[in-house]
Amino acid sequence: MNKKILKNTDWGILICVIILVIIGLIALYSATIDNDLNEFKKQCIWLAISIPIMIAILFVDYSLIVRISPYLYGLSIILLIAVLFTGAVNGARSWFNIGSFAFQPAELAKVFVIMLTSMVVVNIQKNSRKDINKPLNLIMIIGVVLFPVLLIVIQPDYGTAVAYILSLVLILFVAGIDKKYIISSLIILAILLPLMYFFILPDHAKSRIDVYLNPDLDPRGAGYNIIQSKIAIGAGKLFGMGWLKGTQTHLGFLYPKTTDFIFSMIGEELGFIVCGLIVVVYVILITKAINIAKTARDDLGSYIAIGIVGILLFHVVENIGMTIGLLPITGVPLPFISYGGTSIVTDFILIGLLLNISARSKKNMFT
Repeated sequence: MNKKILKNTDWGILICVIILVIIGLIALYSATIDNDLNEFKKQCIWLAISIPIMIAILFVDYSLIVRISPYLYGLSIILLIAVLFTGAVNGARSWFNIGSFAFQPAELAKVFVIMLTSMVVVNIQKNSRKDINKPLNLIMIIGVVLFPVLLIVIQPDYGTAVAYILSLVLILFVAGIDKKYIISSLIILAILLPLMYFFILPDHAKSRIDVYLNPDLDPRGAGYNIIQSKIAIGAGKLFGMGWLKGTQTHLGFLYPKTTDFIFSMIGEELGFIVCGLIVVVYVILITKAINIAKTARDDLGSYIAIGIVGILLFHVVENIGMTIGLLPITGVPLPFISYGGTSIVTDFILIGLLLNISARSKKNMFT
């Protein structure tokens, strides 16, 4: 059985991940060389932890993993509540500090929320796929995601919260939600967005939006990071300034260069060609994930896979978009490239689930 799983797994997914991880390590080495390679070494440790976890997930049928998702979901809710009582870091209560390492429960909770949401949708659709459109059923599904999202917003971490919402939207779309709900949601969103801006968002969130629209409003304050990011990417031109030779990176103008703005650092030192390669690899990765959702052996696999697509898609588009000034800065990491222990473990768990679903797909194993 294990040989059959290995034979039928979509290894193209893993190849994309390996390419991204290698680029990330090269970038992190340069970004941390002035700091005794501290974060680079930690990233290597987290990779060493993540890879065995991914392999273990591959060989356990995802339907069995999903059975324990309610308990894991409950644990994640407890952690999301507990983290609100920790000390704020950069204005957010999102991390538990364990020695020299930090743990971010909102990252890992993505996995459990996707699995539980998928399980709830499948259970609702046991008799008919149309049962998802019953108001009470829809409220139940949305509630599974909305509860952790509200806790994450309180931290506050708006970027991660949006990733959850996009994942939910894609799961509902694939599950066959009625178009009337989609249209109604778009109308409500159009009404709520300006109201949220004027009456709900805190000043620092409004500032990020204002600076996104016009960075020159506060070039030495809220607009500083995006201005420096665009300078770094522009300075790299086609082939980059050379590895270890980025001026914005090594003179301290680009911050945080190992997490939010690592794409800018890559653009400065390795140039447009490598940045373009990264985008192409992400497109291939997400396209393959969508194909896995289409060919999964059952609805459960399809919903998990498309939920993962939502997480990856948001992180990639938002992180790259914010570094080049197309989207507001939200502080989400670039998958497999940015430094971050919890994020890299979460990314590999998601990839493990994708490989798991692909290995048991109708297209390969059951035809």
